[in-house]
Amino acid sequence: MKIEIETDRSLAEPEVLLRCAAVDESIAAIVASLRMHDRRLNGTVQGETCAVPAGEILYIESIDGRCFAYSATTVLEMPLRLIELEERLADAHFVRIAKNCLVNLCRIAGLKPYVGGRLLARLDNNEEIVISRKYASAIKKLLGA
Repeated sequence: MKIEIETDRSLAEPEVLLRCAAVDESIAAIVASLRMHDRRLNGTVQGETCAVPAGEILYIESIDGRCFAYSATTVLEMPLRLIELEERLADAHFVRIAKNCLVNLCRIAGLKPYVGGRLLARLDNNEEIVISRKYASAIKKLLGA
């Protein structure tokens, strides 16, 4: 892969152009990473509205009808339902791992078997979350495990 960077002071924002013979998995992954880099999630922390880059979010969980996004340093209460977040973040490496949880695939550091056909995912902050049996094989496939 050849990479070139051009600087142009007349640009108001960065512009990325990918040239390829065909869009394969690696190109799609690059595009998803770029999209996630610029995407921000809005939520509240102790009554204050905050915006956090999507890439910093480890996972999103629905508890008692309320949605929370967890980063390494903060927990945001989200105004959207889990299904709405899943749809909005589908192209940004967020996938469902349980009925009530989405995970940022880029933040999974490791997987290991867990009881009942489930998986235990270790996130890059060393927190562990359970991947339900229903989603375990799809997650393994996505991560190439």
